[in-house]
Amino acid sequence: MSGLYSSLNASVQSLSAQSRALEIAGKNLANVNNASYARQRVVFGDLGTVQTSTGPESMGLQAMSIQQLRDSLLDQQVMRESSLSADYTAQQSAYQRAQAGLGQSVSGTDAASGSSSTTDNGIGAALDDVFNAFQGLAASPTDVGQRQTLLQKTAILTDRLQSADQSLAQVQTDLNTQIGSDVTSVNQLLQNVADLNAQIGRFEVNSPGSAVDLRDQRQAVLEQLATKLPITATEGASGQVQVSAKDASGNPVVLVSLAAVTGPVAFNGTQITAGATPTALALNAGSIQGALTARDGAVQTLRSNLDQLAAQLVTSINAAYNPTGTTGDFFTASGTTAATIQLDPSVTAANLKASDGGAAGDNTVATAIAQLASQKFSTAGGDQINGTFSSFYANSVSALGQALSTANSQASNQSSIEQLVRTQRDGVSGVSLDEELADLQKYQRAFQASSRVFTTIDNLLDVVVNQLGR
Repeated sequence: MSGLYSSLNASVQSLSAQSRALEIAGKNLANVNNASYARQRVVFGDLGTVQTSTGPESMGLQAMSIQQLRDSLLDQQVMRESSLSADYTAQQSAYQRAQAGLGQSVSGTDAASGSSSTTDNGIGAALDDVFNAFQGLAASPTDVGQRQTLLQKTAILTDRLQSADQSLAQVQTDLNTQIGSDVTSVNQLLQNVADLNAQIGRFEVNSPGSAVDLRDQRQAVLEQLATKLPITATEGASGQVQVSAKDASGNPVVLVSLAAVTGPVAFNGTQITAGATPTALALNAGSIQGALTARDGAVQTLRSNLDQLAAQLVTSINAAYNPTGTTGDFFTASGTTAATIQLDPSVTAANLKASDGGAAGDNTVATAIAQLASQKFSTAGGDQINGTFSSFYANSVSALGQALSTANSQASNQSSIEQLVRTQRDGVSGVSLDEELADLQKYQRAFQASSRVFTTIDNLLDVVVNQLGR
């Protein structure tokens, strides 16, 4: 009898274990499209043995624990690659907005010709139009139509320079806003990690590694955090992770320790600080770094180049237009930046000078200004720019185009690398429909077999209890 009862109990234990395995297989199948889910497996174990009169006897099978199939190395790699992807994507987006703000479609530098490819509705075209208008005035110094055309073309040029500077400044302002928003998100994500650390710590006090669903949630938060700034997550003995970033010397700056955020991340307009004692972080990836790189890199360089172009235009044209310094300037002398350049208000079609006090038909001023189009300037000689006006502007635009082209290439390549690493991780942690269906069948058959054993032993007990005494 004791053998039948113990066998009955063992079959009950087996039914319970196989039922748990079926439940986990179904859970895996339900999460097949959940990118944050790591597949789970039931770890079976024997309850032990006892010594009986007939010898050692097993106490049956038990579902000991639920194991989460994760590779911490691959998780770290995914975080690193996603951080780089976010960096390049942020740069790409910023340069596209800067290109739109410039009013020209820039494709970068052609490898064969070395020239930049742009449309005909931007600053470059307006610059050519102004010098062509001066050439037209030189050809017909007394033509009122030529004078009006020149003033109209000049107004278009100054408007486009001002508009481009305003648009680029707005791009930088938008990037600052984006960085501020990312910093707010980072602080919320850090608090989420700390909260999940606390929950995992409580849940796993007596059962390390058992809070599998909470661990999935935490890993998803860490990966989202990694898209903002590069972090390192180190798991301790309690199952809680310490999150840190690096300073300029490569030393770790702790952001989350156990269940507490050690110090909020902040942005002072120039750099990102964090830690219990605010320390400047050395970022090398993440959307925040991408925005900073674009803001202070190609976008600011282009704004500076436009300022230099405007300053050289004002200086050179005014010098040719007013050689004696007494008959009035063409541009406002104080407007020597792209944001402030403007035609002198006193200049009209009636008093526009083709010469500086010469007889009717004299075109010396108009000719001198028209010739500025081909003049080569040099910063070594005290000028604001190098090369001609057109070549300097083309090179400036080409630099932005090259930055955009590089960002496009980097974003595309990094996306492929990130996808490769994610695919490798999915091979370990991802849910396979075929595998789970096979396991489902296996656990179902095991459950049915345990049921048959249970039924058979029940029948034997019925014979022993109810029929042998008759």
